[in-house]
Amino acid sequence: MKKLLVAAIIIIAANFLIIRSSQIFTNDKDFSDTSKVLQPEEIFSQENQIINTILSRYHYNKFQLGDSLSSVIFDRYIKSLDPSRSYFLRSDIDEFEAFRYKIDDFLKLGELNPGFAIFNRFKDRLNERIDFVQNILTEEFDFTTDEYYQIDREDAEWPNTNNAANEIWKLRVKNDALNLKIAGKEWSSIQETLKKRYESYRKAVIQYNSEDVFQLYMNAYTEALDPHTNYFSPMTSENFNIDMSLSVEGIGAQLQNEDEYVKIAEIIPGGPAAKSGLLFAEDKIVGVAQGTDGEMVDIIGWRVNDAVKLIRGEKGTTVRLSILSVSDGVNALPKEISLVREKVKLEEQAAKKSMLELLKDGKSYRIGVITIPKFYSDFEAQQKGEKDYKSTTRDVKKILAELKGEKVDGVLIDLRNDGGGSLNEAIDLTGLFIKDGPVVQVKNSDGTIEVGDDPDPNIVYDGPLAVIVNRFSASASEIFAGAIQDYGRGLILGEQTYGKGTVQNLIDLNRLMPGSKDKLGQVKLTIGKYYRITGGSTQNLGVIPDVLFPSAFDAHEFGESSEPSALPWDQIKSSQYQMFADLKMNLSKLKSLHEERIKTDPEFNFLDEDIQLYKDSKSKKFISLNEKIRRQEKEESDERSFQRENERRKLKGLTLLKKGEVDTTKNEKESDPILDESGKVLVDLISLSIR
Repeated sequence: MKKLLVAAIIIIAANFLIIRSSQIFTNDKDFSDTSKVLQPEEIFSQENQIINTILSRYHYNKFQLGDSLSSVIFDRYIKSLDPSRSYFLRSDIDEFEAFRYKIDDFLKLGELNPGFAIFNRFKDRLNERIDFVQNILTEEFDFTTDEYYQIDREDAEWPNTNNAANEIWKLRVKNDALNLKIAGKEWSSIQETLKKRYESYRKAVIQYNSEDVFQLYMNAYTEALDPHTNYFSPMTSENFNIDMSLSVEGIGAQLQNEDEYVKIAEIIPGGPAAKSGLLFAEDKIVGVAQGTDGEMVDIIGWRVNDAVKLIRGEKGTTVRLSILSVSDGVNALPKEISLVREKVKLEEQAAKKSMLELLKDGKSYRIGVITIPKFYSDFEAQQKGEKDYKSTTRDVKKILAELKGEKVDGVLIDLRNDGGGSLNEAIDLTGLFIKDGPVVQVKNSDGTIEVGDDPDPNIVYDGPLAVIVNRFSASASEIFAGAIQDYGRGLILGEQTYGKGTVQNLIDLNRLMPGSKDKLGQVKLTIGKYYRITGGSTQNLGVIPDVLFPSAFDAHEFGESSEPSALPWDQIKSSQYQMFADLKMNLSKLKSLHEERIKTDPEFNFLDEDIQLYKDSKSKKFISLNEKIRRQEKEESDERSFQRENERRKLKGLTLLKKGEVDTTKNEKESDPILDESGKVLVDLISLSIR
């Protein structure tokens, strides 16, 4: 693979010497009205053409840059600027339609003016919308009328006139104001907050430079090929793949922009956010404050890079966040949490063990649980020749030895929320549970197939085994879980996994133009695809558990399959391997026992209700702007949560809470019905096997 990449760099560099830019864009209409019109820099045309060459030669999906892809790029670019269809007018979109089937021609020649023209029009429309917002905030809204705000405008019609666009924005701002009012804010405070919020958003967009626009436009191109192929500008490249918790002190979370919000993309295991249990993937951060009494700064409309600057800080200092919890759905109101910044140490991300003591038919069972937050390896220590360097496989091997010494009846591997990591660790970890054989197949962009084999013929643990996964288990987690399932080595329990089965490599464009005075960006390129030993890909489909548990996430709304440009599932030839056991003969009985048990399990009943409430909330496209209705909805939600908490406390024999009382006796270790039920399924397997 390394030889292929080196060859790619040499060929691209040679080809680039004969590339020359051409100008073919002409337009009779002036697409921008403001004095601050952004224009592409000369170097962008050269970068564009290098990117073309890289993508066309080495992307896994051999594609044709023609009219059909041009149309997809066009739609993606428009959506990246205006996902809620509330800035551009119908007349703007009709005007831009002239570009729909020409973007491919422009990109081939390094012509970038169309992308910049569309952005400049977006900036004009944004200024018009923000001016309107500032005007309507001079008077308090009437919250007694029966108006509704459309939350989901992804497929809505474009507004035909400025008045129609203004009406959309009036309802949007009214919704913002009502949220603040229900949260206890007075009109003067609401007015000041919203004026600052929208002015900050205007400022953020106005501060976009030509490099930012080039990155947006290039990503509409690269991500039309697949969601993991991206262009990073020089500034973005510096921050690429640097977790806030691992690079500098922070909260231990990766952030991304979604519409005007800064959203949690991933919680880093072992970090402040993960330890607190207060912040989760998909939550939105709407405000940031420093210390215990610093002013809360509204960050709606901010770019991620700017938000990160506020969230990062010195180790040991406090940062307060105002968040909209994803679990609260469309009626979510801002709630404040406090975190102490720190770096995430490798030891805190390491595999950990715990024990489940379970009873079945009068017999007790000890189930060892190994939680793996990510597939890690201390490469630096390994390269230095240190004997005791840390890795997932080494740590799990030690834990297995301890569990065997503790006479466990079975082992559970918990991969929930494990987003992956080292491929080698996924292979080596599988090897602890099988004698030998293939673990994963990798198909490269040139069609060659490489097989990752278990390097160790020894089996460290050959007892009963199960693996728990969820929708956030991805990449290396899926490779391990898929191999365990294919060998019949253990049961896979939980939710369908994410479905991230592609391989990426990072190419520094500066290496292709060593004499350039300009600093260039990077391209993250999909160059391969993972396949299970049976031949089926983990891409798009993920790993489907042997026993499925209830899930709040549908495949079409979260995970690889929710991405329109995701590479499809497919199949190659199976590897040769020897099954460890055939667990399928017991699956029907195991599923039946599981279904019967969770019917009467109060925690699973709570879970089912929570899932249904979440799905109902997600399905709502409109929300009332009548204060009485909204307060009633909030009161009903609060009452439901209050009753639910007391039901749980009653089951655990704890003192019931009173209305308005804050729970100060909450145990640090919450009950985990998924883990408990997984242990029971494994006990069922053990019981069936010894009959």
